[in-house]
Amino acid sequence: MALYWTREAIADRDTIYDYIEADNPAAALALDELFEEKATLLVDHPRMGRRGREADTRELVAHHNYILVYDVTGDGVRVLRVLHAARQWPPPER
Repeated sequence: MALYWTREAIADRDTIYDYIEADNPAAALALDELFEEKATLLVDHPRMGRRGREADTRELVAHHNYILVYDVTGDGVRVLRVLHAARQWPPPER
């Protein structure tokens, strides 16, 4: 099984990294490495996370403040978003 990161998930990681790096570059790097480590675990254990709030998704708590939202495709695991735990997910309908 392969691991894929969507553009949205990569953008989420970049935003989180930049925000934390402003105050603590070492913590930003450690957190980003943790995201990668937790996502890599999903390759061998794709059902590791809980059932997601969006249809056909799953959610893995990567850190007490951050959740990886992902789905399982035919050939791999696709990380869809990296969200702060306090963020409303899914977003409200307009």
